[in-house]
Amino acid sequence: MAGFIPQSFIDDLLARADIVDVIGAKVTLKKTGKNYSGLCPFHQEKSPSFTVEPAKQFYYCFGCGKGGNAVGFVMDFENIDYPQAIELLASSMGLEVPREESSEVKQQRERNIDLYDVLQQAAAYYQQQLRQHPAKSSAIEYLKQRGLSGEIARDFKLGFAPAGWQNLLDNIGTSAEKQKLLLDAGMLIDKSDQQDKSRYDRFRNRIMFPIRDQRGRIIGFGGRVIGDEKPKYLNSPETPVFRKGEELYGLYEARQKVRKLERILIVEGYMDVIALAQHDIHYSVATLGTSTSETHLKRLFKLVAEIVFCFDGDDAGRQAAWRALNEVIPLMEDGLSARFLFLPEGEDPDTQVRKTGSRAFADKIGQATPLAEFFFAYLTAQVEMDTLEGRAKLGKLAMPLIRKFPQGILRQLILDQLAKTTGVDMNTLSQMSGDNPQQAPEHPYAPRAAAETRPPHQAQKAVSRTHKVTHSACMKAVNLILQKPDIVTRVKVNEGLKELGTPDIELLFEVLRLAAKAPKVSTHELLAMVYAKPIGSQLIQLMDKEQITPKTGIEGEFREIVAYLENLLHRLQSQQSLLEAARKKLAEKST
Repeated sequence: MAGFIPQSFIDDLLARADIVDVIGAKVTLKKTGKNYSGLCPFHQEKSPSFTVEPAKQFYYCFGCGKGGNAVGFVMDFENIDYPQAIELLASSMGLEVPREESSEVKQQRERNIDLYDVLQQAAAYYQQQLRQHPAKSSAIEYLKQRGLSGEIARDFKLGFAPAGWQNLLDNIGTSAEKQKLLLDAGMLIDKSDQQDKSRYDRFRNRIMFPIRDQRGRIIGFGGRVIGDEKPKYLNSPETPVFRKGEELYGLYEARQKVRKLERILIVEGYMDVIALAQHDIHYSVATLGTSTSETHLKRLFKLVAEIVFCFDGDDAGRQAAWRALNEVIPLMEDGLSARFLFLPEGEDPDTQVRKTGSRAFADKIGQATPLAEFFFAYLTAQVEMDTLEGRAKLGKLAMPLIRKFPQGILRQLILDQLAKTTGVDMNTLSQMSGDNPQQAPEHPYAPRAAAETRPPHQAQKAVSRTHKVTHSACMKAVNLILQKPDIVTRVKVNEGLKELGTPDIELLFEVLRLAAKAPKVSTHELLAMVYAKPIGSQLIQLMDKEQITPKTGIEGEFREIVAYLENLLHRLQSQQSLLEAARKKLAEKST
């Protein structure tokens, strides 16, 4: 643990950091009145909906709902956590981050700094041996046989651990303290029962692959043997700075090469990652001797919307793919994609890309099997689909997995497909899966009485995706009307927005109706008109909670929100059309 950052330092940092400068370094901003606007860096858009308010040191996007202060922007833009964002922002301003920590935590943090340093020294040593060691030719010949250039070796900092028991020990472990650091970093092995060689190098006669964390620090190594010794691949052990289940080989290099990654290909080994990079496919990563975990996937989905898993096409490969599918299912929100690329038996990405070329291999990645297709192909292969018992077994196998999918269109389409395949009607399957499409979700601004009339199991339902998306925009629109009621006489709000059908929309139209009746009243007068009604308490709460209300440009922002809601309605109608078309297509296939 790194220890707590004092709140006083965070407050001082935010006071010093001008959010316009912080965001302006990453986004082209244009001054609009007292605020600034630009294209949102967090979603694709053609018209600016991203606003920066210097007076409040706050940013907000009406398109995707992202908002926060300077630290929040750094977190979202760089895909890093809160402490890292503080450190990065402080570093850009020439400040050192203090820590509130126990002596034990402080000692471990300082120890970790020493571990990073000794690992960097080890990497430099291995790189030097690849260039200068008398036996370097065997390592260089191996890399050439694998089709790797000097540039790729440089980019991935490849090195060579010569044969011999104490090369690294003799060159870096020149003191008892240095030897202790090498031991703690996993670079030496201590055998106290062997008096003449109690400590010796872990990696010997191997091509060395440095493993870097998201900040580019070397945290461990992988080694590929030159010759026939076993094991063929050897990884660093777990250490205070290296946790195999959290790191991915090649992710740092991919992010350095491609600023905006669109997809990630997960492969099995270091050489696969490097061989693909040699052929201009710079978006592959590899796990480090472990299977792909939920931790890995959550991290990757923060960076990209599509993950492609690459496996051998044999039975073992398909079993591994099925385990990966089980890990990714709970994360499959609408808008995210998981695919499965199965290579010919006995092939790996390294051999395939060298055989077919980068363009053909990239095409294979683009044509990888979608999750839903693999889901049904794998399950149907285990049952006899021409019997009622087989179709019943399919439903029994599929339903526990379908329950793990997040609510959304993908889950609904998979239920549709299962209904077509098994012959069980959708209502029955929806009840089995726990879905209730007729349910109106609870909402924080819904009248208390309305919530109390719902059955308990319904009142606890999570807010649906549509309600989440509309909530922020509607609440902002209501707040703007409260501040300046007469804007409703100049900005037309299409009645068709009521089709969104959320409590937020209902509240917005109720406030629009009130303001239209008395557009010249003040905020307090408008609130007084509804003080004794359920809506009155909601509006007062909203006024108390709102944090980013501008002092100028209210009408312009209100127009932007209305335009955004109209676009949202259009997108949702398009999605519904796609869903109906998909259902129709499934129906045609089944007849």
